[in-house]
Amino acid sequence: MSKVVLITGASRGIGQEAAKLFARNGYKTAINYYKSENEALELAKTLNSEGLCASVFRCDVSDLKQVQDMVSDCESELGPIDVLINNAGIAQQKLFTDLTAEDWDRMFSVDVKGVFNCCRCVLPSMIRRHSGKIINVSSIWGICGASCEVHYSAAKAAVIGLTKALAKEVGPSNIQVNCVAPGIIDTQMNSALSDEEKAALCDETPLGRFGTPQDIAQTMLFLASPAADFITGQVISPNGGFVI
Repeated sequence: MSKVVLITGASRGIGQEAAKLFARNGYKTAINYYKSENEALELAKTLNSEGLCASVFRCDVSDLKQVQDMVSDCESELGPIDVLINNAGIAQQKLFTDLTAEDWDRMFSVDVKGVFNCCRCVLPSMIRRHSGKIINVSSIWGICGASCEVHYSAAKAAVIGLTKALAKEVGPSNIQVNCVAPGIIDTQMNSALSDEEKAALCDETPLGRFGTPQDIAQTMLFLASPAADFITGQVISPNGGFVI
């Protein structure tokens, strides 16, 4: 029987590549989006045209009621969720002294509360079945911090703490909880960087390039596989050596 994966923020970037990879590896794939409806629908259309199973679910992960409804709809349509990938997130570059309370609250509402909401809604079923995998997406900036991204760095560090604590709590239920902390990845989120900034970041990366969404998706697929059944509470950072 095919397993079910729910990927939040799956309409673009890393989430989109993860949806493609999981679907093409036999998973029934739930594609979550909030604003990018056309991209999500086109992704599902492409995957379904290949004879694969992909469904689209709109939800603001920062809203618990919407997450509850999404998980219920997903389970009704595809079956119990075997793998949850908490990929949805926002980023913002701003001087700390210019940050507003609204900036701070919105960042934590999506990047941290969104992870809490999704974990909270999928875990009861996973615990009953004594099986499940949760993969949370943080960032290298959650490990080492980034200037002009204090609220983003703090939120992504919180995701790491949540991952480690939750892994200890649900480990006895045979549920693995891990974290992927990508380095500099060639996505729309980094498209605003100048050519000079991109070149400088590549120079700081021992492997001499940006990562790709496919690099991160492959890490997620590994963590979801039986090969990673004895890995939990870990932070895996595909970053080309940017942070060692």
